[in-house]
Amino acid sequence: MWSTGKATALAAILAASLGPHAVLADDPAQHESSRHDHSSSISDGPEAAYLAANDVAMDRMMADMAVKPTGDIDRDFVAMMTPHHQGAIDMALAILKYGRNEQLKRLAQEIIVEQQQEIAAMKLAIGDALPPSAAAPTGISPDKAPPGSVQRMDPNMKM
Repeated sequence: MWSTGKATALAAILAASLGPHAVLADDPAQHESSRHDHSSSISDGPEAAYLAANDVAMDRMMADMAVKPTGDIDRDFVAMMTPHHQGAIDMALAILKYGRNEQLKRLAQEIIVEQQQEIAAMKLAIGDALPPSAAAPTGISPDKAPPGSVQRMDPNMKM
């Protein structure tokens, strides 16, 4: 589903936005202890709000990926990958809300749609039922959402 160029671009964006969090992705406990206090280096404003939204997305993703194994490798994979994909959606929503670069915003819109499609494909592959389709929230205006909030996607959403 992903072209090499899109995968490379996503990896670069995630590496840049995750910074020190990227190396801690395998250990949620280390992730929590490595939290940065952005308030001392970033004043209130769009960047502080973006960083806060990104931190929320990362924390939720890491917590939701800590799945107790069930003995069904396929279901365990989907249970862990769904929050991973949702984390990418949440980070893309944050850049749509706070970012200024139109090229990155278009890429974020593609990430949202593609990650939703991959969540749906994984759920279908293990026989899970999907709810009715809904439009992807690929257009967020900073003045339409409460400060610090990131709109969550339903991980069961069918595209």
